[in-house]
Amino acid sequence: LNTPSGFAWWVAVLVLRWIESCGGLESIAKQNEKKANLLYGCIDGSDFYTNRVQSASRSVINIPFSTPDKGLDSQFVQQAEAQGLLGLKGHRAVGGLRASLYNAIDQSAVEVLVEFMREFERSHG
Repeated sequence: LNTPSGFAWWVAVLVLRWIESCGGLESIAKQNEKKANLLYGCIDGSDFYTNRVQSASRSVINIPFSTPDKGLDSQFVQQAEAQGLLGLKGHRAVGGLRASLYNAIDQSAVEVLVEFMREFERSHG
């Protein structure tokens, strides 16, 4: 009853080793900010996408946004999934879209998403 789960400890060790191999927490924080800035730049530089979160309160991990129309949000999710971009549907209570840029998501994945978003805007904007 009082023995900690060996699996949980093993996973924690693997994650800590991975963090260390990436250069530590400061390095991961810089990478996360770079990824978020790329995506926010795409959203903020667009007349098509909107993000209602004030700049000072924005997350570098979960980035909500939307298209001009709820129907387009659904099309966005469907077309993104067809391109292998998964998990972009927004929260069920809020709607819209949400990109989660967790630590293991690399810069190239965000670049693919941003390119998809620009193409979607060109064809639906």
